[in-house]
Amino acid sequence: MTDTLRLATRGSDLALRQAGTVRDALSSRRRDVEIRRVETRGDQIPDELIHRLGKTGAFVRALDEEVLDGDADLAVHSLKDVPTEGMDDVVIAGVPERAPSGDVVVHPDGLGIEDLPSGSVVGTGSLRRTAQIKAARPDLVVEPLRGNVDTRIEKLLAPGLQAEHERRLIASGEARAATADEGGEESDGEGGENGADEPNWDALSDDEGDTGEGDEVDDEFDRTVEEWFDSLSDLERSAMERKVETEYDAIVLAEAGLRRSELFYEVPTTRLPREEFVPAAGQGAIAVTATDPDVIEDVRSAVDHPRTRVAVTVERTILGELNGGCVAPIGVSALVQGEHVHTRVRVLSTDGTEEVADTRDLPIRSHAKAAEEFAADLADRGAADLIEAAREETEADEGTREEADDE
Repeated sequence: MTDTLRLATRGSDLALRQAGTVRDALSSRRRDVEIRRVETRGDQIPDELIHRLGKTGAFVRALDEEVLDGDADLAVHSLKDVPTEGMDDVVIAGVPERAPSGDVVVHPDGLGIEDLPSGSVVGTGSLRRTAQIKAARPDLVVEPLRGNVDTRIEKLLAPGLQAEHERRLIASGEARAATADEGGEESDGEGGENGADEPNWDALSDDEGDTGEGDEVDDEFDRTVEEWFDSLSDLERSAMERKVETEYDAIVLAEAGLRRSELFYEVPTTRLPREEFVPAAGQGAIAVTATDPDVIEDVRSAVDHPRTRVAVTVERTILGELNGGCVAPIGVSALVQGEHVHTRVRVLSTDGTEEVADTRDLPIRSHAKAAEEFAADLADRGAADLIEAAREETEADEGTREEADDE
């Protein structure tokens, strides 16, 4: 084992932040860590929805191959992106303490899902969230949304900010035109294009500290266009420059992704009720994969969080047993409570009109086995049929479906 551990990660801001937390934990154990950015298949198709990328693990395999090929010692993933099968050649060496695992609605005015007007357009790149939104509010329009966390928020904010900017420019221009008209009336129309009665806008700007065209304060606004623009956050300024094809009224994201990107307090958010909007298996958790026994032991002792490990084991066991992780809308959420793991599962049809759902307290001492039994019971009660119908639907659509990496 080398003195410096090489850690493979995606190059997105969120992925780098996640990798940074693992690096810091290992550094506290006096291990040097070098972060290696790797482009994954999911990164190579930025305009395509995740569920059309062709196989499970679009963001995962390229990183693990760095480890398998000896070019990295460990890799960091969002756990919900890690497949429940086909991982026999690497070990999930560590699962750090989980961030909040639920979903939130982001709306410019802070409206919750229940407050959105009928016909509102909601953006998400997730099959599960799409079905859950349709089940809760069939009167809403759900449209695909892809990109990093900041990109998605910018797509939401862009139309409103751009429209506000245009309104302010128009109001500013109208104020100038009105002033020019008044000057013409006072001179009885004798002031021509170069006449003495034409207002000297350059002089007015110099005298009054104005910074240029479009900065007059109209009665409708309390600030000039420039003052308004200066008050915007960096995120809002970036949104001003973004061209969008679809205008969203709201978007749904993982709370963990917003928090790790330090954007949770940048935009108005409302938590979705976990009873209805059951998170994806592993959402909010990070997985560190490795193959070398010494690295595995180092990672496990430095970052593994036992309660989180138990909870995500239950979630991933149920998802794996149902065999629908990339083709069906499945929410699985587990929480360790004393000697039990409180577990909630919701399996839906892709249009949200049918579902099989249940909650169960699983004994912590046999949580993996109990999770298998819970999954088998759900499958017998109709979950298997919903998953098979979803699989046929996605195969007809020439692609499998997977959650977007937004956490």
